[in-house]
Amino acid sequence: MSDDATERSVSDHYGAWTLIETIEKALRGAGIEPAHATVEQLAALDHFHSFGLAGTLELARRVAPTPGQRVLDVGGGIGGPARLLASRYGCAVTVLDLTPAFCQAGETLTGWTHLSDRVSFVCGSALDMPFSDSDFDVVWTQHAAMNISDKSRLYREAHRVLKPGGRFALFDVMAGPNQPIHFPVPWANDPAYSFLLPPDEVRALVSAAGFTALSWATGPELAAGLQSAPAAPPSPADSGISPGPGVALLMGADADVKIANTMRNTKEGRMTIGMGVFARV
Repeated sequence: MSDDATERSVSDHYGAWTLIETIEKALRGAGIEPAHATVEQLAALDHFHSFGLAGTLELARRVAPTPGQRVLDVGGGIGGPARLLASRYGCAVTVLDLTPAFCQAGETLTGWTHLSDRVSFVCGSALDMPFSDSDFDVVWTQHAAMNISDKSRLYREAHRVLKPGGRFALFDVMAGPNQPIHFPVPWANDPAYSFLLPPDEVRALVSAAGFTALSWATGPELAAGLQSAPAAPPSPADSGISPGPGVALLMGADADVKIANTMRNTKEGRMTIGMGVFARV
């Protein structure tokens, strides 16, 4: 399958239904007025990756972003991590995502949380990023590379748009020693657009793109740390708020099967996770 055909399949997988209407209905069902939703109330829904908010916070801890830095979130979906980086760390974040429905929903959610001045969305390909060289202080990606076969090109593009000395942060699903994986999973209904590599191969490709590792963790040790991570405390203004809907809302009608297969694949050593932060040489 060509890159263009794969990208069409991926976009269709994530954006084949009325997403923002579904989210709005779910928020109202949880007693949350959408126009007054907070970053904390959306956290169970919009951190669409393993370990949810805990995964985002751990990656942010490793990167240590500072106010005013320009961050590019590659494959950032509906923008949960971007809004967290903007609200808690004062970053200006651009979300690049392939799926128009995700970008549209992300813009709406960002408007509801009053962060449109700090978070923007661009619909486009991670293999041909529509940005100039050395545009960003941080390039950040979580659970996007599973849908990308040409990972070398992805990492080269990340290197290109980073400033010298900038940070490349990734948190991804990777291949375990036992293959193949069971489908469907949250990122793919079949193998045609699922591309997992073992952690050692991912790290080698990132290094070959011109990065130096600053931190790297994989497998059960990383998972155990994320599992035991304390929940992020709400801001004082949000003390006592009701939680919003969960991430299963983004997976469609067969969410239960996808979640069960993710657990099975992990237990059987068919998939694992990896997290790293790298400096642009």
